[in-house]
Amino acid sequence: MTESTTESTVATHAQPTRAQPTRAEVCVVACADLFRGDGEITASPMGLVPLLGAQLARRTFEPDLLLTDGEAYLIGAQPDLIEGWQPYRKVLDVVVPHGRRHVVMGASQIDRFGNQNISAIGDHARPSRQLLGVRGAPGNTVNNRTSYWIPRHGARVFTDHVDVVCGVGYDSARAAGPSATRFHDVYRVVTNLAVLDFGGPGNAMRLLSVHPGGTVDEVQAATGFPLVLGDPVATTRLPTAAELALIRDVLDPDRRRDGEVPA
Repeated sequence: MTESTTESTVATHAQPTRAQPTRAEVCVVACADLFRGDGEITASPMGLVPLLGAQLARRTFEPDLLLTDGEAYLIGAQPDLIEGWQPYRKVLDVVVPHGRRHVVMGASQIDRFGNQNISAIGDHARPSRQLLGVRGAPGNTVNNRTSYWIPRHGARVFTDHVDVVCGVGYDSARAAGPSATRFHDVYRVVTNLAVLDFGGPGNAMRLLSVHPGGTVDEVQAATGFPLVLGDPVATTRLPTAAELALIRDVLDPDRRRDGEVPA
């Protein structure tokens, strides 16, 4: 075998093929599936991978989704296509009170019942780290379907108790009463390791699927509380050939997704 042939073989093996989706691409498809069955509602994805997922869902199985960039623009299924403007006041007046919205937020901390923290770490009176603040998390979670995207699944994020309740979890909503539970719908959590929901006893977090190449033990070791296990725990589905082509060639040809999801 010549030196040039060896170099060519190594280069070929180093490149992912159409039959070998990356972990980031699996996460994009898992985020797309968050919107399956939503129909004509506003999708508010916050973060690159959820945005790619929402765009993928709209271009495939949910063509009626109304997409936002997580801030003020209404965007099309094509990247960089702006279809309209939806400022914050219009979101509050038109979208949030009517529940026609599916938000995908991040979380600095999240507990087994879906309470989410993006405000501060440590004692609220004197936190060790100041974060974003509560922002719209309470209104999102008590008015609209809400999911979470967490690109680095670890025990410091998946914690037994959050330091500040920003997004309202199931136990907190029940404690607050009907005003909080009427439209409360914390749906799923997608991470770089797995997909989870709140189908356990008392709406405890449940492990639905593990991404290809991972294990249940790996996910549990990266979680700061015992997980309820799905029966069975599935393997997260791979992108179809058509979905993979859309992700790689249309939605994210610059592979920005790989910067958000650890290899």
